[in-house]
Amino acid sequence: MRKTTAKSLTSVIDDLYQDGAIDEITMREIHSLCLPDIKEYSAENIVELRKKTHLSQAAFAAVVNVSPSTVQKWERGVKKPTGSSKRIFDIIERKGLEGVL
Repeated sequence: MRKTTAKSLTSVIDDLYQDGAIDEITMREIHSLCLPDIKEYSAENIVELRKKTHLSQAAFAAVVNVSPSTVQKWERGVKKPTGSSKRIFDIIERKGLEGVL
């Protein structure tokens, strides 16, 4: 789904909820369907993202809520981020640090 289409759809859904045409559960389900796909992050992607935010490995680890050694392992390609870490990377990539702080 294109980004503008998803934004348009969520705007319409919000309006329907405000008008009482749909309930909160339906609104939340539709919003969750409009979440962007989460890509895989290579070691190079993680280094680039961290440098783009002007954070040290320790500070980046604090933002992502992992240990500094985990960030080091990601950046060396020893480990790969999963689940919530990839979601946080995606948010930082799209919205900057303001999206997660």
